Amino acid sequence: MATSGNTPVHAFQSFHTMVGSCSTREQTMKERYAVPENFLEIEVKNPLTHGVGRKMYTDYEVICRTNLPIFRSKQSSVRRRYSDFEWLKDSLDRDANRVIIPPLPGKIFTNRFEDDIIEQRREGLERFLQIVSGHPLIQTGSKVMAAFIQDPSFTKESYDFF
Repeated sequence: MATSGNTPVHAFQSFHTMVGSCSTREQTMKERYAVPENFLEIEVKNPLTHGVGRKMYTDYEVICRTNLPIFRSKQSSVRRRYSDFEWLKDSLDRDANRVIIPPLPGKIFTNRFEDDIIEQRREGLERFLQIVSGHPLIQTGSKVMAAFIQDPSFTKESYDFF
């Protein structure tokens, strides 16, 4: 047992014993229902399949609602293909060297246009985008994240400066 002056200090004390009791206050209704100080909501939804035969592809609507200053618009909606997400992941892997970028849902080679397969991919793409867009180092350090999420005229070629 250590001592502080003449008072014994136990190794394991309750938080309240160490700092004193905290006064708690109920939140006001305004505080409960006000817009959060900083928020970012990302949804990937409404998959649409285009084309015929070997030229078929599915794109997804990416919806963003935010008040973070890195994003130009408070609300936006753009469409992105799986190959766009692959490009984003590769860009983030190169750009954000201090952050581990999560994997995308895997490439699918058979039955990729069936509804349940498209829904699984949509869910995976949404999880991926929520994780990477919510990371503070990516928000402040990525040259492509905000454009990918919000720019309707986004093309991989216009941002491919690596």
